[in-house]
Amino acid sequence: MKVNWKKWMEDYGLFLLAVLVLISGWEWVVRRGSIPPFILPAPSAIWQSLLDNRDLLLQQHLPATLKEVVIGFALSVIGGVLLGAGMHFFRVLEKILYPFIVISQTVPLIAISPIFIMWFGYSIWSKIAVTILTAFFPVVVSTYDGLRSGGEEYRELLLTMGANRWDIFKQLQIPMAMPAFLSGLKMSVVYCVVGATIGEWLGASEGLGYFSRRMSGNMQADAVFAAVFLLSLLGIVLFLFIAVLEKLLLKKNFQ
Repeated sequence: MKVNWKKWMEDYGLFLLAVLVLISGWEWVVRRGSIPPFILPAPSAIWQSLLDNRDLLLQQHLPATLKEVVIGFALSVIGGVLLGAGMHFFRVLEKILYPFIVISQTVPLIAISPIFIMWFGYSIWSKIAVTILTAFFPVVVSTYDGLRSGGEEYRELLLTMGANRWDIFKQLQIPMAMPAFLSGLKMSVVYCVVGATIGEWLGASEGLGYFSRRMSGNMQADAVFAAVFLLSLLGIVLFLFIAVLEKLLLKKNFQ
């Protein structure tokens, strides 16, 4: 896929300039002693911490978090699509499940995470459970709302041509639902990073969330920020991956 660098700079040039100014100002403020480095380390100190801990971060903790995110995201997508499509097809199922799905998002993760630890122990599945609880809601809602948004005029046209409910679902409702569904995926994949981090903070032996908690206890602020930087970068990369997938799928569907 060819990149139009001129358009890219028009879209993101000001953002990059703002980031450069922010990092420069941050470095200057910390170096002149206005903020103690144990509260807010300088960007250069964070970068040095990344270099010093790169083997530990990149070979042990980042892969552990990525594994939790990928498994949690995959299960969230599968469960969310099945629930969203099921509620679309069966009105009774919608009346039963939709309130429970909304209620699940009102439960504080900090409060329910210890329950998952009691159920699954300190294994990867306690972190995946937190990740799923965080990430499946956007998939369910975007799938359900997307399927309901199919154009009524097109539906009536297909009915007059003898189409059955499956034909309408496949030929009309799925393509019409794709923009909403893919938007839900972009939110969900970012929430997966948040959920995995929370799960690691509350009970884990590896992962970026665990690393940042351990470094926080040791008052190593630069290492904490290094882990936060990698978590943010992971979320951005996954978001961009879904965004590229969205562009390719929508281009294919609406050609």
